[in-house]
Amino acid sequence: MLKTLAAYRLMKHCDEDRVFVVEGVKLCNEAMLSGFRIRTVCATEDWCESHAGSLPAECDKYVVTAEQLERLSLMRSPNKVWMLVDRPAPQPLMADADVLIALDGLQDPGNMGTILRTADWYGIRQLFCSPDTVSCYNPKVVQASMGAIFRTAVTYCDLPAFLKQHAAMGYAVYGAMLDGNDLYNSALQRPAILVVGNEGRGLSEVVEASLTCRLTIPNIGGTCESLNAAVAAAILMSEFVGRRSPSAK
Repeated sequence: MLKTLAAYRLMKHCDEDRVFVVEGVKLCNEAMLSGFRIRTVCATEDWCESHAGSLPAECDKYVVTAEQLERLSLMRSPNKVWMLVDRPAPQPLMADADVLIALDGLQDPGNMGTILRTADWYGIRQLFCSPDTVSCYNPKVVQASMGAIFRTAVTYCDLPAFLKQHAAMGYAVYGAMLDGNDLYNSALQRPAILVVGNEGRGLSEVVEASLTCRLTIPNIGGTCESLNAAVAAAILMSEFVGRRSPSAK
């Protein structure tokens, strides 16, 4: 059993079976509350005893030792419980989607997870990504999302086509650029799609051509070359959501 489950340490096996790995007490509790189908649970005896009535009846359950858990885990310090969870089906665009996030070739799992977590904080429930963006089911993304992976839907698509289609539907498509209009002095329209590019090269030419407006976050300090992609995304989300909030001035 452990040998079979340990194969899911590799993303290719997770991709083939359309599952992802969730580890640790907090994230596994989030998984149980999410409605996602939990396929397998491996946990220490004390965790299993304390969650005996919480686990779905149909999932496979195994009591394991700390040493066995280490054989499954990708974490430096495995934390009591490991789960194999089915990936959800792709979701259509939500009817009330006012602000969307789009990621063009983002590669760092930590950035992806942080963007998911920030979107969750601001109530943004959908991300759309180019196919070369890091998988949202990468274990490092799942960990960095702090449970947001269960509440924010991620769709991989032909991003330029998606942006052009939604621009025709009335969405303003904003791209984070170094040479754009000052974010704080720009009139921000909604519904809107906020596009963040690759950590090194920024937006691809074909995605850049799909923008309706280029925005820049002013470099007031004048020393740093650029902002971290997740930080830039967080500032954009804060500005867009803050301006529409009834408490915003």
